[in-house]
Amino acid sequence: MSGPLSNLRVIELGTLIAAPFASRLLAEFGADVIKVEPPQGGDPLRNWRKMHKGTSIWWYLQSRNKRSLAIDLRQSEGQEIVRRLVKDADVVIENFRPGTLERWGIGWEQLSAINPKLTMVRISGYGQTGPSAQRPGFGAIGEAMGGLRYTTGEPNSPPSRMGVSIGDSIASLHAVFGALMSVMNVKTNGGTGQVVDVSLCESVFNMMETLVPEYDLFGFVRERSGGQLPGICPSNTYRTADRKFVVVAGNSDSIFKRLMSAIGRDDMAQDAALSNNEGRVKQVTRIDDAISTYTMQHPLKHVLDVLDAAEVPVSPIYSAADIVEDEQFQARDMVVTETLPDGTKVKMPGIFPRLTATPGERRWLGPELGAHTNDILASAGYSAQEVEALRNKKAIA
Repeated sequence: MSGPLSNLRVIELGTLIAAPFASRLLAEFGADVIKVEPPQGGDPLRNWRKMHKGTSIWWYLQSRNKRSLAIDLRQSEGQEIVRRLVKDADVVIENFRPGTLERWGIGWEQLSAINPKLTMVRISGYGQTGPSAQRPGFGAIGEAMGGLRYTTGEPNSPPSRMGVSIGDSIASLHAVFGALMSVMNVKTNGGTGQVVDVSLCESVFNMMETLVPEYDLFGFVRERSGGQLPGICPSNTYRTADRKFVVVAGNSDSIFKRLMSAIGRDDMAQDAALSNNEGRVKQVTRIDDAISTYTMQHPLKHVLDVLDAAEVPVSPIYSAADIVEDEQFQARDMVVTETLPDGTKVKMPGIFPRLTATPGERRWLGPELGAHTNDILASAGYSAQEVEALRNKKAIA
């Protein structure tokens, strides 16, 4: 292993998205991530979305650089394996419903007694405490309860959702942040381990800007606003003459002036009433109409060329095909070519964020179920005979 986290050992007890994405990020920067999966079928993500010869493409991405350990956590022997592995671990990441690991004898109290330096990251729908703690919750529930769904969509349409599991991913980022803070406290400050309690709902809510203060102070409830950024003007999506869409963000005072001059509206560029955001928000419809009138008269490329020349933030709305072909993504290795086990080439996202001195690495794609079981158990002190006995009992695969 190499990378800034090469001395970090992580045990992942999660499935699907939130916990596995968090541990994937750690693995990409050098952490030794042991992914625990059930022997019968493994992580359900192996069968989600588009499949290639029986395995999900998402699996290959989500589990790259991880080692697969197939053990049955419902059996006492599987639970004992976790307890033995925890002795040398820095972090455990899990996303079971609160109380599940405790019933298996591998909850926080049991594992921290074995390793007082352990950090346990616990991702759940509502958190480990509170009246809703025991309710099941996926990312969609976090997006709904955290306020994101209410504000997403067109004004006169029902609440919408994004086309990706954004609630889970936001929780994953909070989980990584919390894990690294805890580990730093242990390794730098001599602290003891702790629980990092990450709620899907609270993770989304944490991204919702001034939603609550605006309501509390002004009684203002932010509603759905389509492509417009509420309270910031102009920042919206506009249709072009060739029936494509362009995002224009002219929301600083100087950029607004350049934008309006570029589209032939010097009258608005010089209008003192529009010289700051507060004034522009009061006339948002007038401004959006002016920009839309311009974009509807010109094809997308013309709009991009004119606004780029005026140094106005502008972009087309990219599909997957656009991302793959974009020279900026290519120049920064954000779209890379990987090789699947059968030799098939496939493009995948590169490593992010970019570190200049200790960058992340792509060492291998998501492994076969139980590919590293023997090696991991041997390093934990299990003899070949013990491993065979566990396999015969179907406690491992």
